[in-house]
Amino acid sequence: MPADDPSTSSHMMKTTKRGRPFLKDTLDLFATLIVSLELGPHKQFFRTFPNSFSTDEACLNLASLKFSQSNRGPDPREPSRIVTTTTTTTFSMTREMAKAMCQHFMDARLIENAADPSSNLFKDRGVYVLTPKGLHVLERFISKNGINSDHISNVFATQPICMKLLHLERRSSDDEIIVSQSVITTLFRRFVGHKPNYPPQGQGQLDAYQQYHERSKGIALMDVQDKAQLGKTAQTHKYCFAAVSALEWLCDFTSVVGREEAAEMAAQFVRFGLIQLVSDKRKNNDSAIIFTVRGSAPGGNSPVSQHGEFRCTAKAIYRVTDEGRRVARWDTPNRGPASRDSPNASSANLASTERSSIEDSAEAASSAADAPTPGEARIQRRISIHEKMNGSYDAGDKKSGKESNSDRLNKILEDPMLRSLFREFLRGNFCEENLSFWLDVEDFKRKFNITSSAVAATRPATSRNTPGQAAMERHHESLIQTAFNIYNMYLAPASQCELNIDHGLRNELVAYLSEVMTGLTGKAFQGRVELEQASAFNATQLQTMIRLYERIQTHVFRLMATDSVPKFIKTPKFMAVRNWADDDENDTPGHVPTRPPGLDDAEEVGGTYVTVSQAASEKRHRQREGWTDKSL
Repeated sequence: MPADDPSTSSHMMKTTKRGRPFLKDTLDLFATLIVSLELGPHKQFFRTFPNSFSTDEACLNLASLKFSQSNRGPDPREPSRIVTTTTTTTFSMTREMAKAMCQHFMDARLIENAADPSSNLFKDRGVYVLTPKGLHVLERFISKNGINSDHISNVFATQPICMKLLHLERRSSDDEIIVSQSVITTLFRRFVGHKPNYPPQGQGQLDAYQQYHERSKGIALMDVQDKAQLGKTAQTHKYCFAAVSALEWLCDFTSVVGREEAAEMAAQFVRFGLIQLVSDKRKNNDSAIIFTVRGSAPGGNSPVSQHGEFRCTAKAIYRVTDEGRRVARWDTPNRGPASRDSPNASSANLASTERSSIEDSAEAASSAADAPTPGEARIQRRISIHEKMNGSYDAGDKKSGKESNSDRLNKILEDPMLRSLFREFLRGNFCEENLSFWLDVEDFKRKFNITSSAVAATRPATSRNTPGQAAMERHHESLIQTAFNIYNMYLAPASQCELNIDHGLRNELVAYLSEVMTGLTGKAFQGRVELEQASAFNATQLQTMIRLYERIQTHVFRLMATDSVPKFIKTPKFMAVRNWADDDENDTPGHVPTRPPGLDDAEEVGGTYVTVSQAASEKRHRQREGWTDKSL
């Protein structure tokens, strides 16, 4: 952009007292960089690493990276017309600054050294790949910003993805995690899992997906035996783990950024009496990094202390205490939907909610707006899949607690695992096209409203258009193709997956296409649309098609809700997945205090939420189906 353009502004990224950029900026810049790269095979140490990038490629793109975002909406002066607004953000940095930024990506466990995953340094001549956490972040970014991700689809198909990522809310002023007893309780339950995670026998024979899944269940535990000393018998400590492993787990499965922040969270576990040091057999000349946190203690018989200390050494071993086991609810029988913590329990739980990886920013904003004010106390708890699908929970503003089939279908469409299972059910009943059409139209609507692109500005320009304008032109062509692919696939006469819809709806769509195509080509409409014929479609005409598609989409939704859902929720496969999902809920919240003790009125109240990867959930379901088939 010209320097004297009045719409142009520049600012430095905000950094924390630790010297790193704020987490949101880090994640956005990371995803923008990855989208701009051409991931491919790279060689190092006589090995080839697919879906990777080099240090030079990352630094070159970060030196001048352009992110363009275009939004469509009605013209304020003429609402029947559609106007497009494009905003372009340019990131500019030196090579050294780009390397430092990539080091932050490594610290946040978004990327790793392909040849040496244990390395924590971003090297000058390295080859790097995305981590499962990095893929989770990238998937959410692509979905929220309407980015064409065809060039990186192979990465999602061939690498493990973090299915559930726990986010810890931060202070807006300095980006520090807001620590409270409820936040630490939620984090700890994720950390240790809903039951002790002792690695299975023959773990070395598991593939990469299975190994990652085993880690996601919670920190790997072991039993440690002290050596017998004079006059004392050997003692065995159960539920132990290495300090370094704890830091790695927190960085891999939560929004914690770097080992330093992970060590602070682990020190909070010590402060709240959840874990305890067993041994640290380092030698006197070995370096030792010890993190100490301080806070208020309630006194009395509470296990919470005023300070906690965590040793980040290779030899340090910690164990889960009796209080930790109680908070983790390992010993609680029948941990199902009916098993809840008492509001009077000493460790109150935070209401953490799961968000799909396809959520939009408006949902996030509404969630923040609905948070309880300091003067309101509310009882909140997560609704299990069992309760969602059987209508046995309080529906809030509904007079009756029982859900309709439309409500149930919404739950199925929101949950990646249930949606995948529902697709299999429809396929067996020869009506899979209903779900495919509904999802394709939903994706088409999202892409119509917003699109983004990320390119390195150092690439030679192919036209006089700006990167944002060029991206918008390519996106418009893609939208036209998508619109008529949907028509030709589901709605054209004798189409491959022709929908069984109301005759009036079909005639209305055909009449509109006949009018437009005759005006564009001068020829009578023959029932099918070729892409070269439709290339002259403008944004307003596309929006009209979307409105017609939405009416058909509503018809298909009602058809699935009334005919398919009642049968689906009675199938054995649905019942089995529902029970498994209920068992997998690690942190069912109980009483939520209005404000954690010790906070001033001016301080922000922390919280947590979980985002779920759509790609990982569907892949996990397919794997579970494969494992089940092998066991039969």
